[in-house]
Amino acid sequence: MSEATITEVVKDKVYCLHNPLQLDGRLSAYPKLARGWSTSNCYVVKEPEGAYMLDTGYFAHQQSVIAQLDQVLDRSTPLTLFPLRITEYMSVGNALAISRTFNVRECYATTIDALLWLDLEISSPNRKLPDIDSKVLRGELMLDPSGCGRRSMVAFNAPIRLLNTAWMYDEVGKILFSSDMFTHVWSDKAEGPWLIAGDDGVTSNAFVRAFLLNTGFWWLEGARCAPLRRNLRRVFETYDIEMICPGYGAILKGREAVKKQFDVMDAILSDLDRSKVRPRYIRRDLLR
Repeated sequence: MSEATITEVVKDKVYCLHNPLQLDGRLSAYPKLARGWSTSNCYVVKEPEGAYMLDTGYFAHQQSVIAQLDQVLDRSTPLTLFPLRITEYMSVGNALAISRTFNVRECYATTIDALLWLDLEISSPNRKLPDIDSKVLRGELMLDPSGCGRRSMVAFNAPIRLLNTAWMYDEVGKILFSSDMFTHVWSDKAEGPWLIAGDDGVTSNAFVRAFLLNTGFWWLEGARCAPLRRNLRRVFETYDIEMICPGYGAILKGREAVKKQFDVMDAILSDLDRSKVRPRYIRRDLLR
């Protein structure tokens, strides 16, 4: 397995734990014909008083993720877990292992009984879940500042989603953590680059549309896209975003780069609206 890496997104404040994923047709987050490398990204947002961890990575990367956490976080630091997609293995795969190893105090999720969604390791009826608080995201939630010192962060339901998904905005870093959206920038190399400032070289209406329709967002063709466009526009206009940190692939940096991502997505949603095209099932291996 290729070596994992860490990106210091904001000095001493935000870190991305990258674990490489080879694109060979088996990863449903990418088109079947995509080749090269991507990463699963777990983010640590911290202050001296505490930290948040957004997603916990795949179970196969458990040793790597814990070793990476040890590089950016003291094990005694109060830690809050926030799986942005509670129903996805990439979000919850290492939550129990991290809870046993680090000072995890609470877990946020987009559904009730979050801890039950973390139980992936054993099936024994005598299993014991960690003694941490389970908190629910409903609509928009300003996270308790005491969980991460002086940091103001807001979580909200993703404006475009297939499953229960949360996005998060960090006011200090002016970062949007976008989970499974804006994940279309990958690399020919396992080492990336995984942070791109300015033009990423691939984002265009045609490329992103093909990416979406060959992944979990195939259902957008012929959907009622007007509400999605409004909700997406509201995010861009509400938050001062200078960086997009997705759950997979490259981090995109720069206000103009961010604007381009939202403009391209808006144009694609306009073109895919059912007033212009008919809805139909899209096979994952069908080139668009």
